[in-house]
Amino acid sequence: MLHQGPTVAEILASHESGSGSPIQTAARVADAIAARGADGTWITPVPRERLLADAAEIERRPGARMLPLYGVPFGVKDSIDVAGWPTTLACPDFAYVATETAPAVQRLLDAGALFVGKTNLDQFATGLNGTRTPYPIPRSVYDDELICGGSSSGSARAVALGQVPFCVATDTAGSGRVPAALNGIVGWKPSRGLISTVGLVPACRSLDCMTLMATTVEDLDLVFDVIAGVDPRDPWSRVRGPRFPGGRLRVGLPEAKELDFFGDEVFERAHLGVRGRLTRSGFDCVPMTLEPFLEAGDLLYQGPWVAERLVEFEEFLAEHPDSILPVIREILTGAFRFTAVDVFRAQQTLQQLRAVVARLWHEFDVVVTPTIGTTFTVAQVLADPIRTNTVLGHYTHFGNLLDLTAISVPVGAAADGRPVSAMVFGPALADDLVLAAAARILDEPRRPAAHPNLRLAQKERP
Repeated sequence: MLHQGPTVAEILASHESGSGSPIQTAARVADAIAARGADGTWITPVPRERLLADAAEIERRPGARMLPLYGVPFGVKDSIDVAGWPTTLACPDFAYVATETAPAVQRLLDAGALFVGKTNLDQFATGLNGTRTPYPIPRSVYDDELICGGSSSGSARAVALGQVPFCVATDTAGSGRVPAALNGIVGWKPSRGLISTVGLVPACRSLDCMTLMATTVEDLDLVFDVIAGVDPRDPWSRVRGPRFPGGRLRVGLPEAKELDFFGDEVFERAHLGVRGRLTRSGFDCVPMTLEPFLEAGDLLYQGPWVAERLVEFEEFLAEHPDSILPVIREILTGAFRFTAVDVFRAQQTLQQLRAVVARLWHEFDVVVTPTIGTTFTVAQVLADPIRTNTVLGHYTHFGNLLDLTAISVPVGAAADGRPVSAMVFGPALADDLVLAAAARILDEPRRPAAHPNLRLAQKERP
């Protein structure tokens, strides 16, 4: 893994022992961000003096060292509100200064975490490639020619560079998993509703999901224990599922001929090599078909869900069309072609596919696929923005439509040095099981829940 900085667990240990402090950590973070300059990672970083002052305030809190995230720095995707800071969605004319902090972010702040700033994204969170921004285009930490992925591009890059150990991002169609894959980090899309989406400017409100990016499953556990919680203001909010009790896991593996690498033989060989290691990692491999998943994924942008973006942006599109990047404007205006009949037809088709997929979970616990089938350079995406973006979402588009939980796990590099990842996904509320599978793939020991009052009841698998 490239450029990895200290983890959440390591920072906590340092702060709690006194060998380090939030102020020292804040200074390190500020220096790291300043050293790279405007490289497309951050849109609005907290200025150095303000960051140091915020760290000092955390140190002065009563019982500070007992806070679950005492002085741990983090970034926030710039589609999520933090009071007193601009929310831009990578569109300067749309920007406003938030008056309230998103409840999910507030939970982190209350737990002693240190807000570092707002990260770059594909404009209006529309895209999986990271090039759709008026700010500097972020690049993968592996190669300056390689796209960073999106829409949570800056969030992934900030973690991969080691500037912060985790970021709060979003994932509607793969926006957290794809950039995680392209930067060699862990990107987890929990089940929808486990993290409140209040204070998030929606892309597709019925599908939007708050996500976490980090470098270890342990860090995801630590942060999730704090950030998760039922929010009565979020109509999609729900209680998290059971704790995985341990044991072998049945992993569904699509036949190799069902996997599409879009002519990328190097990536294909790399992924098939990963599949061969699963049995040795405590998995029982079960053959399955990916067909109903991919069929559902095709509905996302070929169907009427793209029109849901107009619920939030139709007025701005009508009044400020030239403020929107051309490729985003093309996507938004294209949504006007769908009718109410199209919406109901697609909903019925999706419900049929959900029923098919629901029956499959009796045969296996999780599924493992590539996160992405290939990669692109920035030049390739700019030359063919729609097709390349569709390719990037081949394995991720169906996630929220089918109400899944999914995580992108780094599994090394291809023969040519590009980052390779695997995606583990399971049914809604099987989040702990999916995290357990990810930890096994990473050969990472899994600790019990960090806070006993948040520990989940163990439940036998069906």
